[in-house]
Amino acid sequence: MDVKSLYSWLLLAGITVSGSLSAAPFNPTVLGFEAPPKEGMFGDMLGLRHRLEDSGLQFNLGYLSQIATNMHGGADTRRKVAYIDQFAFTFTQDLSTLTGIPGAVIEGNIVNRNHNSNLATQRLQASSVPMTDLAQESWGGQSITRLGWFTAGRSFFDNQLFWRIGLMNKVQVFDQGIPCDFQILSLCGGKSAYSMTWNNWNVHTWGTSAEWKFTPELAVKVALMEQNPQAASRAHAWSVSTQHSKGVILPVEVEWRPLVNQLPGIYNLGVSWTNAEQTHLARGVNQYWGASDPQGYAKTHNSYYLWAGANQQVTKHADDPLRGISLSASLGIGDKKTLRLPFVSSVSARYRGPFSLRPNDWLGLGVSYVKVGKWANKDQLQMQEIAGGQSSLDYWPTGSSAINTELFYRLQVTPWFQLQPSVQYWHNPGAISETDDAWVLGLKTVVTF
Repeated sequence: MDVKSLYSWLLLAGITVSGSLSAAPFNPTVLGFEAPPKEGMFGDMLGLRHRLEDSGLQFNLGYLSQIATNMHGGADTRRKVAYIDQFAFTFTQDLSTLTGIPGAVIEGNIVNRNHNSNLATQRLQASSVPMTDLAQESWGGQSITRLGWFTAGRSFFDNQLFWRIGLMNKVQVFDQGIPCDFQILSLCGGKSAYSMTWNNWNVHTWGTSAEWKFTPELAVKVALMEQNPQAASRAHAWSVSTQHSKGVILPVEVEWRPLVNQLPGIYNLGVSWTNAEQTHLARGVNQYWGASDPQGYAKTHNSYYLWAGANQQVTKHADDPLRGISLSASLGIGDKKTLRLPFVSSVSARYRGPFSLRPNDWLGLGVSYVKVGKWANKDQLQMQEIAGGQSSLDYWPTGSSAINTELFYRLQVTPWFQLQPSVQYWHNPGAISETDDAWVLGLKTVVTF
């Protein structure tokens, strides 16, 4: 079969499958994408929310906290209760009624993060190795209020094409097939952030993107975004400057949202390329090893990163279509020369409404796997040689792999208040086999105002 015949066959098959499966509406609730409550803790806000919605403003104001405490094992067995929290304000303003421009919107996100208590680096893993994972995924490294994104967008061709431009974040467009509901970072959403060239959630850079829907199920996304290694710094929290930019990121992603046996699924495959300068993990500028080179580590260009994800609902209760089980998997693959973790992956299962008396509760189980690259280990060996074992502080272990597991139960106390206790098991914290496996208890709280 030649390429043209194969393409024609796939197109015909896609049309046939789409037509046969499109009788039921696409509802991603059981996939983990539960819509926020229509009214939060403050209700209609004395009619203010209703009036704002009439003028085209849709918004969500929420609070999140994450607590983690080490129960056993880890690099430091002293008990610690680590706590972080954040307030997030996200909005979309429909401009069509105000400007007459069809499909025009403004999107924004502001996040206030507080406290800087990180159980993973302070107790679970050795301090001499880079951070591998987080027991509190929303930890941001500082207490700060920052702009996550502020963009203008517009749809064209009967909503087949959506284009946006402005101060962007990747979560507006890419790698959004798996929700961020676990408290372990490597189980939170997709894996594209492990490229280390762009940021999740509340960090903005300049960019523009376009999403073209070939069919209601199949979309292609592309963007051109600034690559700025200082984007997450405090100085850049509200900046509109491109100072410290090193290049551009060109991501491309294909997303497919089919109905399989009348049940929704989200599948995506993406790749990003950047011309920005990256630091080699081991090679030096003038010497073979960067650890002993007075000029430091060598630089590389033209880095790529590949990510993929799948999230499929597999069961549905006959008496309630919003109760059921979904299964998901994701992976990320990058350059071993510049990434300490060139391979990351995870699998997870979610069950919405596991008990008839609690139809809005959730049960989740996830397992993640990360592997340290060979160049990162070569650099650690050089650091060991340079240190020469002169003291107990000269501990530069090589990495292997790490497996982290989390089990959570989310209790929907009210439509606007959630409590999510969890148990985490860390195998090889920091991807160091010499570090004792650790048990962690977590508690996530979500309030929608």
